[in-house]
Amino acid sequence: MQLKFKFLPQDDGHCGWYETLPPPPPSTPLKGDVKADWVVLGAGLSGLAAARRLAELHPNASIALVDARRVGFGASGRNSGFMVDLPHDLTKHDYTGDRSADLMQIRLNRAAIDYVRKIVKAHGIDCDWREQGKLHGAVEPRGEQALENFAKGLSALGEPYTVLDARKMKATTGTDFYRSGVHAPGCVLVQPAALVRGLGATLPENVRLYEDTVVREIVVGQPHTLTTDRGQIKTPRLILANNAYAAQFGQLGLKGLMLPIYTYGSLTRQLSPTELATLGGDESWGLIPADPMGTTVRRLASGRICIRNSFTYNPDVNASASTLERVHASHRRSYERRFPMLPGVEFEYTWGGALCLSRNGGAPFGEIAPAVYSAVGCNGLGLTRGTMGGMLIAEYASGIDSELLQILLRQPKPVANPPEPLLGIGVRSTLMWKEWQAGIEL
Repeated sequence: MQLKFKFLPQDDGHCGWYETLPPPPPSTPLKGDVKADWVVLGAGLSGLAAARRLAELHPNASIALVDARRVGFGASGRNSGFMVDLPHDLTKHDYTGDRSADLMQIRLNRAAIDYVRKIVKAHGIDCDWREQGKLHGAVEPRGEQALENFAKGLSALGEPYTVLDARKMKATTGTDFYRSGVHAPGCVLVQPAALVRGLGATLPENVRLYEDTVVREIVVGQPHTLTTDRGQIKTPRLILANNAYAAQFGQLGLKGLMLPIYTYGSLTRQLSPTELATLGGDESWGLIPADPMGTTVRRLASGRICIRNSFTYNPDVNASASTLERVHASHRRSYERRFPMLPGVEFEYTWGGALCLSRNGGAPFGEIAPAVYSAVGCNGLGLTRGTMGGMLIAEYASGIDSELLQILLRQPKPVANPPEPLLGIGVRSTLMWKEWQAGIEL
């Protein structure tokens, strides 16, 4: 079986998370002919977790982790940095769903946070790790109703939360834009690119990391052969952790299951001491909109503000320059609504990144061909669900059972998408409608 890559990772703008870090050391691309006991394709959260867990389970095995770009440059380093412990269904107005499914998702999310926390502490990874929870903010009555429903859902799950009125929201955020809010304490905030880079720099010794290594073709067989621009790598066992890019592989049953939905972020310059004093509020916080299509906001201890909104369907897994320009203008409007007291604060960076979603929230987890394993499809929870998917695919492929693995195996498989052009028309129309419904929450 021969698999060819039509779409490869692009620049997709200038990611502030990545570009504000110090330059990384030189990469080590794959050259020549290489053999490994395991190959993991994709060095995002899923791939890093899979490679690390394989190394823990098989300390004498050789494990190769391959990525087309640098660690931290891809989607795992382009999100808003929320390690969400609670249900976070982007298709639901109040983020929650079936109680039983929500409880299982919480267990998976918190196990992922625990796993990453231990690594961060053990290796002293500098990623601005903050266990301060997350805010949900409402701007208009429809959003307030969504927050009420969210709070009811948390009560039914036995989860703690604090309801905040407009005065308390301003005391925390510095802006009087929000009419009400909910604070949930279990979320961890991070600098995502710094976290991912730190995880890549602290891999076990039996993991070889090949960055800047573009895989052009995979021949599935015994062994599997991955052909790159400068060589080949052969392995008896392959784990796919390349999320939206794996959706190209119809021969593996992945095509037509996942949706590459892009969302976008912008990061301001650093605020001056005078501007910080004018804003007031806490020095660091993260806010998720009451409406999933609204605007996510983070204030960083470094004195920057991050704005994230806008969703586009990009089947070619690429954000065009014109889209980035339009999104930049949208972010500008969202910023000015929230922070009119800070005029003239420009964005230094604007970027896009792909979410790998399915229409029903399912993921194609498991063995999809002989000795080929899938850990793709994070459905908007890359930092936690991606990590847990990577950990558990390593255990699954190693024949190790666990309660967490059984929870993941019980989750739904993705439903098939309609064919193009109906799919594109439907997805784009739905996104436009939902953004219109979000109103001023956007």
